[in-house]
Amino acid sequence: MALKSTIYKAECQIADIDRGYYQTHNLTIALHPSETEERMMVRLLAFVVNAHELLQFTKGLSTDDEPELWQLSLTGDIELWIDVGIPDEKRIRKATNRAEKVLIYTYGGRNNVWWNQNQHKLERFKNLTVVNLRKEASNQLALLVKRTMQLQISIQDGQIWMSDDLNTAHIEPEIWLNLST
Repeated sequence: MALKSTIYKAECQIADIDRGYYQTHNLTIALHPSETEERMMVRLLAFVVNAHELLQFTKGLSTDDEPELWQLSLTGDIELWIDVGIPDEKRIRKATNRAEKVLIYTYGGRNNVWWNQNQHKLERFKNLTVVNLRKEASNQLALLVKRTMQLQISIQDGQIWMSDDLNTAHIEPEIWLNLST
């Protein structure tokens, strides 16, 4: 018998001063049985940083031909493809060929080796951005996990503050590569 995903709910009040985006999103997030809460929170962070009315979570880990999140145009074209973790070059090539813009969020501290091995190969993809979250940042995000979350998110000058009634995570993403136009 296959294990089922665990469902989390998040009400995210977003104040993104950098983009002039102020909105509340009520999200349902499925935690895949093979996924950690830390990874799920990185997916949630990727959503709030790129929040848009058309941005949505996909089947993610359970399918190879979809990212973690994507934004589709009204005609079905992929405007934004977001992956979390350290995808291989083949997956990145596929994403950059299918989408207008591709974002990869690496996290957890093991990503430096991946970056050192792949940096030069990735520089050829002109619509790719790679964002790194330090281990301390993803650890802070994990402290916010509850089955039902009410989160306030402020984004200013590239810094992110995500808080609930008890904890605050202060995230300073590192832009490793930004070739997107």
